[in-house]
Amino acid sequence: MLGNDNWGDQARIGMFIVGSEAVPEAEWWAMLPPHVSVHAARVTASAPWAPWREGRTGVDLADDLVRGCQQFATMRLSAVVIGHSSSSFVGGKGWDEAVVENLASILGPDANITTNGLDTLAALRASNVRRPFLVLPPWFNGATVDAGVRYFEDHGFEPAGHLQYDPGPKWRDVPPGDMYPRGLGFEQEVVALHDQIKASCPSEADGVLIAGTGFRCVAILDSLERDLQRPVLSANQVSLWNCLRMAGVRLDVSGYGNLLRM
Repeated sequence: MLGNDNWGDQARIGMFIVGSEAVPEAEWWAMLPPHVSVHAARVTASAPWAPWREGRTGVDLADDLVRGCQQFATMRLSAVVIGHSSSSFVGGKGWDEAVVENLASILGPDANITTNGLDTLAALRASNVRRPFLVLPPWFNGATVDAGVRYFEDHGFEPAGHLQYDPGPKWRDVPPGDMYPRGLGFEQEVVALHDQIKASCPSEADGVLIAGTGFRCVAILDSLERDLQRPVLSANQVSLWNCLRMAGVRLDVSGYGNLLRM
């Protein structure tokens, strides 16, 4: 009898994630169905990971993206995702498509390539959500929050409001840019996040989107859907869902929101 070695014989997914974050891999590993594996490449560049050229004529990939693509190209991957909400938000409308085109020049024209922005848009549409309540990490500065709201407006959605999670009095006077370096990424409290979302979600919202791949939250998706009676999506959940679709894998994953049971 052979033991489980987590070999990705149904799908093997490559994921670009923030170099200092532990949340994306942990959440993906929690949600992964059998016979699917995930392989991370880490990126240290600031958002967006592929800055626009002058006149928005195209984007230039950060060095870490180029290096990761060159390595991913040898790994027989079923899909590759830019797992970074902020890059899609700050890059704005058209950025996702531009970066996918550039990645394809290294990974090959037949590669299945996506971004967290594209995954989120697809998941909102599949869930029939038009007026999402946006929940954003506390380490997003004002410009990134504004970019996130604008991103969804520019793609035809009508955000019903947004909440920036309050991590508690210990962090109240810490600037957003200092929160992750000071350890907030490893001290996130999902019960408090659940309670804040439940208390703040407006009645006119037809769904909830928790953005930010470094924002720990998949453990509360099922509970929030039961409490709010609306779809609840999260950054890592939507990227896993879309990568599985792109890889042709149709598996019912329970415990992490209705999206993964579609």
